[in-house]
Amino acid sequence: MSSFDDREKQFEAKFQHDQELQFKVTARRNRLLGEWAGGLMGLAGDDLKAYAGEVVQSDFDKPGDEDVLEKVLADLNGKNIQASNHQVRKQMDDLLVEAKKQVMAE
Repeated sequence: MSSFDDREKQFEAKFQHDQELQFKVTARRNRLLGEWAGGLMGLAGDDLKAYAGEVVQSDFDKPGDEDVLEKVLADLNGKNIQASNHQVRKQMDDLLVEAKKQVMAE
């Protein structure tokens, strides 16, 4: 096998690893966001855990973060909790940093 083939395989392996890592970080961020929003809605225990799981699952509806943002905003507003698009996006950004730290520490 040539060194070019070796480099190509290494690049593909790194790309796959990076994609898996990004998926884990995003899923963790979404779980943390669900826990944050669920806490605002007064959820605890199994209900909080289930809601956080719903937020994680909502990310599979559409590409990008809009589906998660829409779900959390709709749920908060449905419970008469005032939350703006900006507030939830800021929380998502902050939690992305925390999620990355947690995943990298594992």
